[in-house]
Amino acid sequence: MSELVRFGVSMDRGLLASLDAIVEARGYANRSEAIRDLVRAEQVRESWAAGSGPVVGTLTLLYDHHVREAGRRLTDLQHEQDDLVHATMHVHLTHRMCLEVIVMRGDPRRIEGLADRLIAARGVKHGRLVATAAGDLI
Repeated sequence: MSELVRFGVSMDRGLLASLDAIVEARGYANRSEAIRDLVRAEQVRESWAAGSGPVVGTLTLLYDHHVREAGRRLTDLQHEQDDLVHATMHVHLTHRMCLEVIVMRGDPRRIEGLADRLIAARGVKHGRLVATAAGDLI
């Protein structure tokens, strides 16, 4: 863990009230914890936007496994770029519908490309990629 540094921040009273509302709603112990999380979120966003890696993300897919070869196609796409895919979790939600969560790590552009292909695969009803961490946080 790096050295903790204290500094002062000046802000408009209304903005401070918004920060305090975030602290309260999310259950942060104090303003500092909330500000640290906001800065980390911005680091992740900037790393993904700049295409600098490595980054970590999760892709959540909801798909109909009764669609011809949907599961096999999703698996094949993941195997084509297995250096990005680090883990998957498969959940049977109903007789027809499955949920798959895929953990990926690597270059953000490649991850986004694979996620786009998986989301566009036949049988997928919904998908969302969540940027989780950037290189300096992992």
